[in-house]
Amino acid sequence: DEEEEEEDDDADADGEEEEEDEEDEEEAAAKQEIMDQTETDLVNLRRTIYLTIQSSMQADEAAHKLLKLQTKDGQEKELLRMIIECGIQEKTYMKYYGVLAERFCKLKREHAEHFDELFAQYYATVHRLETNKLRNVAKIFAHLLHTDAMAWNCLEYIHLNEEDTTSSSRIFIKILFQEISEFIGLPKLKDRLADPFMAQHFAGLMPRDNPRNTRFAINFFTSIGLGGITEGLRDHLRNMPKMIMAQQNQDQDSSSSSSSS
Repeated sequence: DEEEEEEDDDADADGEEEEEDEEDEEEAAAKQEIMDQTETDLVNLRRTIYLTIQSSMQADEAAHKLLKLQTKDGQEKELLRMIIECGIQEKTYMKYYGVLAERFCKLKREHAEHFDELFAQYYATVHRLETNKLRNVAKIFAHLLHTDAMAWNCLEYIHLNEEDTTSSSRIFIKILFQEISEFIGLPKLKDRLADPFMAQHFAGLMPRDNPRNTRFAINFFTSIGLGGITEGLRDHLRNMPKMIMAQQNQDQDSSSSSSSS
């Protein structure tokens, strides 16, 4: 009798395990189906966005049509990314994409924040782009900056020194700033970069942390015809020996005071 009971228990246990395995398989299949459906939705969304952009004559028309799309949560950022991706694919830069991106930035603050994130992502992976695509993406973001469609805080992602830049990122920075300067003029660009309220965001772009990085930034901007915006850096470099001496004297004074007390 005991043996029969043990056999029954084993059979029950096996049955439960089989049921659990079946449930796990069903759950995995359901998850896979959701993932496949999500991927399909994304592909369809991208195709719709692409066709809408390509079939529109003007940026305002495209923006109007795109706003009518029934986008789900989390798909808005994909829509904004697609605007950039479509612009990148063109043989030469078309202002149409810059204006379209500008329209979305000015519609909702969240859109401008998404473009800030996209700036960081594209800048971090700019070495993967061929020169033509690199030029297009730089000009789209230059448009958003010189029209003030997005905040200039995004420039904090740039650290202009020899170690933190590549030949690709330097080309991106060059095109970005030459394009901005062409539209707002060198004096205004200089004033924007000298804004004390924005200094913390431009610390990497206009480095004052050590003389080597300061010289690198001065030489870079001078070489691309924008030396005028480096006056503050040049003054900083000239005054650096005086500041170091003043700091040393201050340290000596502090040491003397400590010793006498």
